[in-house]
Amino acid sequence: MFTGIIEELGTVREAAEGRLVIDCDLAREAELGESIAINGVDLTVAEKDDRGFFANVMPETYRRTNLSDLRAGDQVNLERSLTLSDRLSGHLVRGVVEATGTLESLTPEGNAILATYKAPPEILRYAVVKGPITVDGASLTIIAKSVDSFTVSLVEYTQDHTNHTRKSPGDRINLESDIIARYVGQLLESAPGSQPDVE
Repeated sequence: MFTGIIEELGTVREAAEGRLVIDCDLAREAELGESIAINGVDLTVAEKDDRGFFANVMPETYRRTNLSDLRAGDQVNLERSLTLSDRLSGHLVRGVVEATGTLESLTPEGNAILATYKAPPEILRYAVVKGPITVDGASLTIIAKSVDSFTVSLVEYTQDHTNHTRKSPGDRINLESDIIARYVGQLLESAPGSQPDVE
């Protein structure tokens, strides 16, 4: 589990089929077998050196995330997994990307930047204004929603410490909806009377 509070921007050293090598400082403290979220994808530290760590990436992960878009030199959002003594400063994030969306626009608003993302219906059905959503591993708050997109406001800290403002319109982003909203939605769907009787 994660909180969606990005600890570090890592740099892709190598991106090949089934192999991802990330240069970062937090790898120094990471143990082999530990989970690190890369752009919101829960991956396992398989090897490490004095510059960073290596993780295996399954074909299914490439199909469902933007990790297949990565090239050497790209910056990625990194977060180590939670321990039982950690503060939950963001929201509960599983590190399981449910779908990808695309960046539509970045619009300055005072010291903030409004980021609008196109998203598929299976994400938007669980998106609530003033509720949480995970974008490339970062816990963000939805401030507006339309039939095919949602908008978040990026404060200066987020601008400086994540890869969100380093993207261009059309770039793919990883999305994970709020797990509590998903649970509630599925419980309501399975409640008696929620489905028409079929004879």
